[in-house]
Amino acid sequence: MFNIIEANLATPAHAAALVELLNHYAMDAMGGGEPLSDQVKNTLAAELHKRPTARVVLAFDGEIPAGLIICFEGFSTFACKPLLNLHDVVVHQSYRGKGLFRLMLQQVESIAQELGCCKLTMEVLEGNHVALVAYKANGFAGYDLVAGMGQAVFWQKKLF
Repeated sequence: MFNIIEANLATPAHAAALVELLNHYAMDAMGGGEPLSDQVKNTLAAELHKRPTARVVLAFDGEIPAGLIICFEGFSTFACKPLLNLHDVVVHQSYRGKGLFRLMLQQVESIAQELGCCKLTMEVLEGNHVALVAYKANGFAGYDLVAGMGQAVFWQKKLF
């Protein structure tokens, strides 16, 4: 049985679980294949804790960190309501295929409903086929605003 909670990043065990799981994800091919830097490991929990729009959901198997979703509140101008973006989704390799994402997503949806959000958003690598299947099975889909203009894409411009 998993324990799914909204993290309090001022709690050392929650902060440690956040870093452990995000580092696990970073070392996976879908996370870039390299560990987090020491600077990120040492400051991430404190930096996220300072941001009032950040929400972190953790899953534990007893005391063992098993899963993580980091979300940020955004705003839909077309709906004039908040939204919640799933920025990082991590299920530790040892727990994949056990329905853990679905359980964590239920907690995220509860948070989104409390915030009055109109939708959840996320980005995913198109080559991450396992994640795509899980996200589609849980109601996520690409979107378009106008037929014929294609689906929305997620781009970035690095500043450093």
